[in-house]
Amino acid sequence: MTANDTAFAGDIPDIYDSYLVPLIFTHYADDLAQRVASHLVHDVLETAAGSGVVTRALAPLLSRDARYVVTDLNPPMLDRARAIQGEDSRISWQPADALALPFEDQSFDAVCCQFGAMFFPDRVRGYAEARRVLRPDGRFLFNIWDGIEHNEFAQVVTEVASTLLPATPPHFLARTPHGHGYPERIRAELEQAGFRHVVIDKVTATSRAPDPSHPAIAYVRGTPMYGEIAPHGEAMVRRIIEAATEEIRARFGTGAVKAKMQGYVITAS
Repeated sequence: MTANDTAFAGDIPDIYDSYLVPLIFTHYADDLAQRVASHLVHDVLETAAGSGVVTRALAPLLSRDARYVVTDLNPPMLDRARAIQGEDSRISWQPADALALPFEDQSFDAVCCQFGAMFFPDRVRGYAEARRVLRPDGRFLFNIWDGIEHNEFAQVVTEVASTLLPATPPHFLARTPHGHGYPERIRAELEQAGFRHVVIDKVTATSRAPDPSHPAIAYVRGTPMYGEIAPHGEAMVRRIIEAATEEIRARFGTGAVKAKMQGYVITAS
């Protein structure tokens, strides 16, 4: 992972939420929220909340007297999440590093994290922090993308960008969001962090977009992949989006398109 891999700034939060969230995150957010709410929970912590897609799915499922603390390392993403969510007295918003949580030991019934663990510089430390703030019967629920070969739109955009930039191919998607989908490694890291009960479910779903340009814009402009491409100029950014759009159209058709996506949902206690 490079320093650029965590740079969700500028226009990225807005494009991320408008394009990427409906493309790949909504299905998994609903799934994760249902899993968190399947047990009786009062105090819930969300780390790496991004633009708040899990927050929006989980808040309606919590009790009226629940305490829901929503955090993210990037204030622009957290600001976007708070603006969309609206007022809710149960929710508090706080910039926080998942590797150094500013909360007391054993203060939450559940910790959840939507596709954020891949960005932890030290995943074992991040997992240990989740365990530290959990009560003895608490659960840590999170998800991780499978390899890029199992996530078709991401793979197409990466292949096209790499073809157009052969000297400096942008590998953000393969390296970080899709670079940690190894169940045995995940289990070993959680056990190293102190968890003793780990359940890992593979969840395959369908990524849907209203037209072939949508996934191209989502990945190129709505992720830190943009930081790899932008130094080559705006003309190259547009060229990659156009070429990726044409490749998606060729593989998946015109009009509304759909493709496979796959990840793992983990429950540790």
